[in-house]
Amino acid sequence: MIVVKDLVKKYGKLVAVDRIDLQVDPGKITVLLGPNGAGKSTTLKSIAGLLNYEGEIYINDYDHRDLEAKHKFAYVAESPMLYDTLTVDEHLRFVLKAYKKPEAHDKIIELLETYDMLEHRKKLAKELSKGMAQKLSFLCALIIEPDTLIVDEPLLGLDPSAIEQLMQTLVALKHQNKAILLSTHIIDMIEDIYDEAYIMDQGKIINHVIKSEQTTTLKHLFFESVGKQL
Repeated sequence: MIVVKDLVKKYGKLVAVDRIDLQVDPGKITVLLGPNGAGKSTTLKSIAGLLNYEGEIYINDYDHRDLEAKHKFAYVAESPMLYDTLTVDEHLRFVLKAYKKPEAHDKIIELLETYDMLEHRKKLAKELSKGMAQKLSFLCALIIEPDTLIVDEPLLGLDPSAIEQLMQTLVALKHQNKAILLSTHIIDMIEDIYDEAYIMDQGKIINHVIKSEQTTTLKHLFFESVGKQL
């Protein structure tokens, strides 16, 4: 679970995120939507502990900066954060060690096979295509089996087959009672899988959408919400 209260992030005089509140519950896929510059990535980076900010952020009832919280969530950045001189296999082993998880050779092989990465396991990160690097970044999150998953623009650089695979994985994680927060601008792709959505514009949350209460599409609600702010 993620709880954000009164979050503010400023860059000098620019207010990138302006007193937002949001909640991501277990067993739900929650989406953060907004035009470019709305504050989506800044919000996710703040939740992941990569930025200083004002306000309160909790993950699984712990302050998100506490060690207990950090061991329970994984963050996948828009641009993969990989080590050029480590192989695919070494990345996964490194993450397991960093999170003090037991060595899991079979688990690594299973993940690599599932995501069509097994033949690339000995490649260095700098040798990977953008799509493969994005996959590896996602696998580094999955390997620790987090209770909470935060993903920034997960569909960028992926081919249609990989996108479908990712969607299936997110739904499977939801059914495992994981809390999932993702940002994307490809609304059509998440229409069928989302449970709640927060729509941002100019650093503010301008609409909170609960799918079960809607009779129209998320795309319609998005453009209606943003349009009212223009």
